[in-house]
Amino acid sequence: MSHSTMTPFIPSTLSCSIMDGVDKPQVVSIVVLGASGDLAKKKTFPALYALFCRELLSPNTIVYGYSRSHLTREQFHEQVTKYFKGDNATKEKFFSMCHYFAGGYDSAKDFERLNQELSELEKKSCSESSNRIFYLAIPPSVFVDAARAIKESGCSKNGWNRIIVEKPFGHDYDSAVQLSKELSPLFPEQDLYRIDHYLGKEMVQNLMVLRFANAFLEPIWSRHHIANVMISFKEDIGTEGRGGYFDQTGIVRDVMQNHLIQIMALVAMEPPVTLQAEDVRDEKVKLLRAVPPIEVRDIVIGQYDRSEDGKKKSYIEDDEKIPKDSITPTFATAIAFVRNDRWSDVPFILKCGKALNERKAEIRIQFRKPLHHLFNDNELTPNELVIRVQPNEAVYMKMLQKKPGLTSEMVQSELDLTYKSRFNEALNLPDAYERLILDVIRGDHNLFVRNDELEAAWKIFTKPLQTLEKERIKPILYPFGSRGPRQSDELLQRYGFVRSENYVWPGKL
Repeated sequence: MSHSTMTPFIPSTLSCSIMDGVDKPQVVSIVVLGASGDLAKKKTFPALYALFCRELLSPNTIVYGYSRSHLTREQFHEQVTKYFKGDNATKEKFFSMCHYFAGGYDSAKDFERLNQELSELEKKSCSESSNRIFYLAIPPSVFVDAARAIKESGCSKNGWNRIIVEKPFGHDYDSAVQLSKELSPLFPEQDLYRIDHYLGKEMVQNLMVLRFANAFLEPIWSRHHIANVMISFKEDIGTEGRGGYFDQTGIVRDVMQNHLIQIMALVAMEPPVTLQAEDVRDEKVKLLRAVPPIEVRDIVIGQYDRSEDGKKKSYIEDDEKIPKDSITPTFATAIAFVRNDRWSDVPFILKCGKALNERKAEIRIQFRKPLHHLFNDNELTPNELVIRVQPNEAVYMKMLQKKPGLTSEMVQSELDLTYKSRFNEALNLPDAYERLILDVIRGDHNLFVRNDELEAAWKIFTKPLQTLEKERIKPILYPFGSRGPRQSDELLQRYGFVRSENYVWPGKL
């Protein structure tokens, strides 16, 4: 996203533009733990900068980078602004809100010193209350220690305190439950914000509107008309320096258990009573509880090998931190089912992988073929509603029509809503992290994962993951830059998915 055309926010008053319904100014301090790490540098700080450029940060906002690294202000400035877009003047105005503090993540003494610094800055705002957000962009192994130190010494005494936790939320069901047990005495659920950044993406947001604001969809949104649902995530890159982390996680934990299952919940859940956060999350939990653990026979795992031309390295060769005998999957296809009246026997295909032939994330609803016999069955291809999450955001319906001219031949075409065509001038989509951080400031939990939701999701995947790891099932090798293992296509075919061989979506051209 380009910020070069944005007008920077130059505060002229002490009014707070982000706290709706509050007459007197409040100060919001955002402390980013792990400030010297990749996540903070590439995602968190750029998102805060973008909110500043969109005039969505209060002039009373204080931003603190916190890490164990001893950095000068100049070094911190260089790290923070490295991934910013826009002119230097705008960057400097944002950086004037930023400060840096070096300390231990588990040190109550360091957080007490930070608290003193913050309190002095907060007093200068003339605010009646001082609110704080602590963004834990740190390894999960130190989540609890950091939260304990923050609770003991770092919290504001005259405002709210909120904690943002990044995935992974545990390694399996038991560890997720344990993490929740350790965090809950420190911060109540209402103050915990578990980020799954895919829930902040524009097209995932559009799911609620698409499903529940369009009357024609509800009557066909069930097993009676839908043959299968595919939710896919494809990357055309390898581990890109994350090999050590990724080898301990794998593609199922890194993508499928969180991003894809969250999207599945939104696609398949029943209409919520209201659009309030708890009503929406209640329906997601009901849906996830209706999904039994995935069977190992319904999973295909793969690991990328060298590209066919030999120019791209294999997973084992990609990072020196990856063991030479690693069987960590970089690709997975799994079939999930929902045990309820709406979705009984409809396969939900979850597919994700690295080092594939393209970068793409999409939701593909494949409908059943007509039951009548007016046309030859081999001429009919299923209708599909496709929601392109990234890149080139779009919603399009694949359908059959007569080919123009003196012929009765049928061709596949589409009803196409490509965002960059329909909303060309106004299209300046926020990054997912922008939306999510703004929602934390506003206190909106709608796009965040609740405790029972997290546990329900882990129940679906813990059993098959344990079986794969206990039996040391080796992933199938596939060439870097390919579509993945052919066994994945065979699994999809077994469950009735029909792949269009000759159709090319125009938005891809």
